[in-house]
Amino acid sequence: MALLICIPGPVLAESCFAPSRPFVPSDSQAARDYADIIRRDFEVYITDIQDYFRCLEQERARALEEAREVSQDYGRFLELVGD
Repeated sequence: MALLICIPGPVLAESCFAPSRPFVPSDSQAARDYADIIRRDFEVYITDIQDYFRCLEQERARALEEAREVSQDYGRFLELVGD
């Protein structure tokens, strides 16, 4: 917990990483030979891309809130310096 207090705010921002696209071999025999693996890769991709979209939405909400707070801070600063 003490470590989190020492870390500056921007470092705590979430990083969202897009998943890699599944590979599909152009050779139909290879596709058939590895169909189970390829199918599983697509299923994992679909799950991961949904997580990625959720992450982006959470980061967007966090960034909007931060921007609102910074805007308020700037307003208070301007009042302090008389602008």
